[in-house]
Amino acid sequence: MTTTRKTARVLLVDDDETFRKVMSAELSRRGYLVTTAGTGQEALAQAPRADLDAILLDLRLPDMDGIDVLKKLREAEVRGGVIVLTGHGTIDTAIQATRLGAYDYLEKPCPLDRVEMAIQKAQEHVRLVERQRVLEDGYSSPDVGPQLVGKSPAFLKMMSAIERIAPTDSTTLILGETGVGKEMVARLIHARSLRRDRPFVVVDCAAIHENLLQSELFGHEKGAFTGAARLKHGLFEVAHGGTAFLDEVGEVSPEVQAKLLRVLETGRFRHVGGTREIAVDVRVVSATNRNLREAVAKGQFREDLYFRLAPLAIEIPSLRERPEDLRVLIDHFVAKSNVRFSRVRRFSEEAMAALVAYRWPGNVRELIHVLEQIMILSDGDVIGMEDLPTQIAAGGAATETIDLPLREVERRHVLAVMQRTGGNRARAAQLLQISLRNLYRLLKKYGDASRRVPASPADTAQSD
Repeated sequence: MTTTRKTARVLLVDDDETFRKVMSAELSRRGYLVTTAGTGQEALAQAPRADLDAILLDLRLPDMDGIDVLKKLREAEVRGGVIVLTGHGTIDTAIQATRLGAYDYLEKPCPLDRVEMAIQKAQEHVRLVERQRVLEDGYSSPDVGPQLVGKSPAFLKMMSAIERIAPTDSTTLILGETGVGKEMVARLIHARSLRRDRPFVVVDCAAIHENLLQSELFGHEKGAFTGAARLKHGLFEVAHGGTAFLDEVGEVSPEVQAKLLRVLETGRFRHVGGTREIAVDVRVVSATNRNLREAVAKGQFREDLYFRLAPLAIEIPSLRERPEDLRVLIDHFVAKSNVRFSRVRRFSEEAMAALVAYRWPGNVRELIHVLEQIMILSDGDVIGMEDLPTQIAAGGAATETIDLPLREVERRHVLAVMQRTGGNRARAAQLLQISLRNLYRLLKKYGDASRRVPASPADTAQSD
């Protein structure tokens, strides 16, 4: 006898006292925890207080119709799968009950094994529904609008585009440099959409190895490959009814690109190793810091997928393009930090001027990282120049790179971090707040200059 059978709690609702006693005794003998009710009112009084797995409900009760009992149980959101008990000639009513939310129906007289099987399936169904609710709660996304602050024309233009695009339910592509807040914008689009109460699922396409990405997105069948010991539902299934955010979508392999195109075109896909088509209703919002048009021209990204991803596009401006927002952002994050640490701190005018003058190649992500470091490590209530990181206090980074192309600024910054970490790529990726896979791509892009920095043993250990 399994643990599942022993722990199942059952409410038996039937006006036939002899039937109640016999069925209750047999189910109890098999390990079930059974309570009984002879009328609809008794059932409605007991059910909300009991932690039920299944409710065996007779359709013919002395005080009210079983269908009305079922409706009230559903309205009260009582836990437990309802299994309707019906006599000969009331099958149509039983079918109506299933349409109203009953899990199953059984025709009297019914073999006890059949009753037991129905209870177990109802219990499994209840647990799956509860697990789905937990997943949906875990993947829910609050409205992050108050966390996006700024007053510049570029910022206000972006916010206006978000407000227009969010309710449309259209596939949307978010463009912007590393660290500008693409995921934050995606969350805001979801929070302002009609899907706001459904899951928001993030897929970091650059952080997941391409061999595992298909399984994460589309799920896999048991035995589909070595190590696939059980069925795994993909993130598109988890996001059903909600929004799937594909971060760094420009990094996916050609094989995954083909499967993404099919999902966007048909709303259907198959598990890895599966043959059954699964239909989902998912809004896809994707993001990239790459120039996808250029990638299409080079044959690195499918043109048909690009057009499917980008019927609507939002470009997030870098901090260099909205310098008037820097003071607003700094004040915002300092205020949050003061609340968090129960302090009252501010920057001196000189220190604030140095922060505003810095170019912030890592954008808002770098700004938050630096401000958090300063707020934790500084001592006084007024934060001065001596509390700032060297490259910001010296002003050298801003002066030296102001006339350089963005690619060269990025190259210098990445290599400087690599030097600082002694070649530990894992640590460098952490400081840059990008995935290790993204760092490898940047180092490869910058050619021989990046290879002068040797890999450390710690890096090798973490990248295996």
